[in-house]
Amino acid sequence: MNALAPTGAEAVPDSRGLNLYRADPALARLAALYLPPDLFEHLLPHLDRLGALAGDSLDELAGIADRNPPTLRHRTRRGEDVQSVEKHPAFREMERLAFGEYGLAALSHRGGVLGWPAPMPPAAKYLLTFLFVQAEFGLMCPVSMTDSLTRTLRRFGDPALVARYLPALTSQDVDTLAQGAMFMTEQGAGSDVGATVVSAAPLPDDAWALTGDKWFCSNPDAALAMVLARPIGAPDGIRGVSLFLLPRILPDGRANALHIVRLKEKLGTRSMASGEVQLRGAVAWLVGDPGAGFRQMADMVNNSRLSNGVRAAGLMRRAVTEAAFVARRRVAFGVPLADMPLMQRQLLKMQVWAEQARSMSLQAAEALRRSDAGESGAYALLRMLTPLLKFRACRDARKVAGDAMEVRGGCGYIEEWPDARVLRDAHLGSIWEGTSNVVALDVMRAARRDGGLDALRAHLSGLAVPGLNVQPALARAAGLAEAAMAPGGTHLTRQAASALYHVASAAAMAWEAARLDDPARLAMAGMVLRHRVLPRDPLAADD
Repeated sequence: MNALAPTGAEAVPDSRGLNLYRADPALARLAALYLPPDLFEHLLPHLDRLGALAGDSLDELAGIADRNPPTLRHRTRRGEDVQSVEKHPAFREMERLAFGEYGLAALSHRGGVLGWPAPMPPAAKYLLTFLFVQAEFGLMCPVSMTDSLTRTLRRFGDPALVARYLPALTSQDVDTLAQGAMFMTEQGAGSDVGATVVSAAPLPDDAWALTGDKWFCSNPDAALAMVLARPIGAPDGIRGVSLFLLPRILPDGRANALHIVRLKEKLGTRSMASGEVQLRGAVAWLVGDPGAGFRQMADMVNNSRLSNGVRAAGLMRRAVTEAAFVARRRVAFGVPLADMPLMQRQLLKMQVWAEQARSMSLQAAEALRRSDAGESGAYALLRMLTPLLKFRACRDARKVAGDAMEVRGGCGYIEEWPDARVLRDAHLGSIWEGTSNVVALDVMRAARRDGGLDALRAHLSGLAVPGLNVQPALARAAGLAEAAMAPGGTHLTRQAASALYHVASAAAMAWEAARLDDPARLAMAGMVLRHRVLPRDPLAADD
């Protein structure tokens, strides 16, 4: 027997207890680059503690909640017709950590979270989310929707509505917290919002009565939901759709007229409830201008899409960490897997894709900060980066998660290990808030209508550093995008979106490498161009 090869349980590497923050040394360096110095120093112990939780007790809670999904209870034991979604105590504890202790839905909207006196910039929220999601993906949907609903309500809602609900939306007390949801999808109106048939009829006191069915509603028992509906008499299509705020409990304490028909049995995100909701004249309030529902809901959707990309990046990082942990400790044929050339190639490919997504997430977070501050050109850049990230990172996460499962071998296919859950959850990112085709088309919409392509060109020119010239690839990618936007060029849309993502992420990684004095990161940026953008001879020997 080879002396290097452990036997029995010792031969099966188990990462439980690994601090996922410390296992990812690039995270601290990137956080220091994208956060103000004083905030970075303040968040360091919180990031370290969250990394420890994510690799141990939080990961264990996530596995328990995944195996014990929520159930729908229609009546009380006394026979009262009062619905409730029963959630496992493990999920409730994760809610306490995410909404309560870390204030992930509140920290962008008010000061006081984690002891910081002011609202934190988007990069802070997404760095914390990036760590949390490495253990638990499902709960991050309600967190993101609560944060996004709060943002949209503050931007477009009547001041009285904002004053009534903002304190509960940003509470860190889970007993007084109002979670948020988004009821948009209908059986005949998924991504085609213009086909919305749920109706809205005016009531006294500026209220509306919503009637109809919503087909896929995550967090269906949320205290508040943003709902798309068509006022009676409004025109067909997108221009006839308005946005409404729907409370589960009315201000006078009565239950609103909405009914959860059933909960969905899903491939992934099993810990979090998704269901079908029937509105039976449910009372709601108009948010923003009548007929502008799609535009206003798009603000919430785009914010959620950015979070989706961050979560895909987090899943990829967890997959890479698990694969690297196993490869360094698993011995086959007398050699650690990590010493085998083919395994080294596989791990490096996974890492490059994961780092692309992380850099694009942080670039989009910074664009969001600048856009909210009113900087010229920042909104156009944000409109471009957000769908690029959502389109490509969510697709890459599926491949990276599958490759990580393969590194662990047979154990990776067993539900006791995290790989299967990561893989199942990774598939949702390419579906919710717009499928890949829909989001790729939105890339071209942002490029054309919002000046996104010009903004991206200008931004990437500003990221130029010695050692990596992205301009030739950028010119070709932009040319492909222009061809995709021309009449008859729609079939090029996905190809153009991927090219723009790869060029933008390579430029961002090179810019980061220059500021961090990190030759390895610069080398990965070069690999992005060589292997994911520029034409190569498929029969040429690889480097």
